[in-house]
Formats: sequence, structure tokens, C-alpha cells
Amino acid sequence: MKYMIIIQGTQADYDAMGGTSAPGEPAWTKQDVQAMVGFMQKLNEDLAASGELVDGQGLTAPSDGGLVTAGEDGRPVVSKDGYGVEEPVIAGFWVLQCKDFERAAQIAARIHQCPVPEGATNPPVIVRPIGDEPPVA
Repeated sequence: MKYMIIIQGTQADYDAMGGTSAPGEPAWTKQDVQAMVGFMQKLNEDLAASGELVDGQGLTAPSDGGLVTAGEDGRPVVSKDGYGVEEPVIAGFWVLQCKDFERAAQIAARIHQCPVPEGATNPPVIVRPIGDEPPVA
């Protein structure tokens, strides 16, 4: 079965990784970033070797993205203001082919052990099964 493993972050998290501290988020050093990248590279290599990795991607900062909603007239409105500033958004994901939920959760637990600087946010890692087909009403 396929599972999506999701990590979240806010703009403050990305700013901290770029070296700018924010309330509750210490600035990351170059060594902190290298430790995180090295951890993720090893994880991805291990998942590829086990045949469980389907895809995995890190996403750019929320300030690079936007939000599409409906305006009062029903037409789409694209906004970049405030997206991902306060609320967590998807920062990265893996699509895995695992034998069961327990195995996907084991991998998520490993991801949660990714090194972060002391005092930095370490948000939960989300495990979601990917449905084979849409539900039928």
C-alpha cells in the first residue's frame, strides 16, 4: 500500500534555516543545515535501497507560494499575502510503498529524529494512506 509522509513548517521555520531567528525559532547555523540535509539524504538512500521510496520532495518557503480562493463573484483569487506565515504548511513529503501502516509509522518516527538546533520546533510527522480509488457515494 502507498503512504504519504508529510512534514510541515511555517515561514519562520524557513527563515530560521536561512539564518534569521524568529520568536521561538533559533537561527540555524550552516552546520545545522548540513546535518539536516545529510540525515535526509541517508534516509532517502535507505528508502530507495529497500524499494519503499516512490517519491520524496522538499518544498520551497511558503513565501514562494500562494493560495487560490474564490472571490465574492466566485472567480478565483490568487493571494500570496500571509500564506504559511502563521499556520504550518507542507514543507516536504515522501510517497512510500510499504507493507502496512506500522512500517510507514516506523519511517515517520525516523524522520521525526531529524536533527534540529536546540530550541527549534520539531513538528509532528504525518502518515496518511493513499487511497487506491476515490470513494463512491
